[in-house]
Order: sequence, then structure tokens, then C-alpha cells
Amino acid sequence: MDMALDASGEETDEDLLAAYGRGDARAARILTLRLTPRVLSFAARLLGDAVEAEDVAQEAMLRLWRMAPDWRTGEAKVSTWLFRVASNLCTDRLRRRRSQGLDSVPEPEDDTPGAEARLLTEARARALQEALDGLPERQRQAVILRHLEGLANPEIAEIMEISTEAVESLTARGKRALKAGLTARRGELGLHDD
Repeated sequence: MDMALDASGEETDEDLLAAYGRGDARAARILTLRLTPRVLSFAARLLGDAVEAEDVAQEAMLRLWRMAPDWRTGEAKVSTWLFRVASNLCTDRLRRRRSQGLDSVPEPEDDTPGAEARLLTEARARALQEALDGLPERQRQAVILRHLEGLANPEIAEIMEISTEAVESLTARGKRALKAGLTARRGELGLHDD
């Protein structure tokens, strides 16, 4: 492949999607490199399961490709549309999980490496994921989109189909709950006030 891996060219997502809709495979490669990692990260944080997140990211991208020929430029940002699709797919999966018994949910794999620093990093990541999992679903979505994906509140509002004020409220409540849940674990996670 001749293109740069960062796929951060000057073409907008909307231009690239329209080009793909007209049959430009190069545009699809650029959009895939640009958008898939963000959607995968979002889904992994929301679901807490990398395999399910890959499935969600793949399905979201497939839906994007299917609707490319009908894309109407100017109505929505491609990334906003894609995060909304991924959010809905994650919500569906979370609802299906709730309807399953605990015995049908597989135990998470333990890939513990030997290095102490790596263990601590993994413990911190798990603690964050556990704290995120403890949040109500809408708060978790808003916090992930805002603070982990770096989206602006108006874009999050569009993805979640709520007002900007509701996004602000959800993220504020979510951050407070995360802080309260993680503060008690500071020592365990190797975080000390120096």
C-alpha cells in the first residue's frame, strides 16, 4: 500500500465517503484507516470485551460502506453517524448480555505478563473498565465519547440523540462516580500523593 498509515490527508471523511460511493477503493482504505481504530476503541470501552468490540466495529464499517452511495453530504458528519451506529450496536449487545444467565457468560482470559509495570498498567486499565462498567449505560457512553474518544459535547449529543445540556450532565455525573469509585483504590493501583 502506498498511502501513509496515518490517513490524515486533507480530504474530509464526507469527501472520501462520497468518492467511495462512486467506486473509489482508495477512499475506502483511507476512511478505514482513519475511522476503524476510533470506533474499535469506543466499542471496546463500552462493551469491556475486545472480541465483541471488533465485531461491532466491523459491522459499523460495513453499514457505512452499504450506505455510501446514498450519503447526503452536509446532513451529518460521517464520524457522528458511525459512532451512533456503533453505539446502537453496543447497546443491543449489552441488552442481550443482560438477558443471559451468568453461567453462559465466559470467564475473561487472563493474559498476565511478568513485568511489574505492565501488571500495574493492566490493573489500572481493569479498574477503569470496572468503574466504567459500574456506570449507568448512558453515563458510560457520554464519558467514553467525551473523555476517551475526545468528541465535543454537540457531537456527542447528536450521537446519543439528546441535548448538549444532557451530555454535560451525564459526563459530570459519570466523572464524579468514576472518581468516587477509583479514589478508594489509589493505593492498590500504585497511585500515591507525593
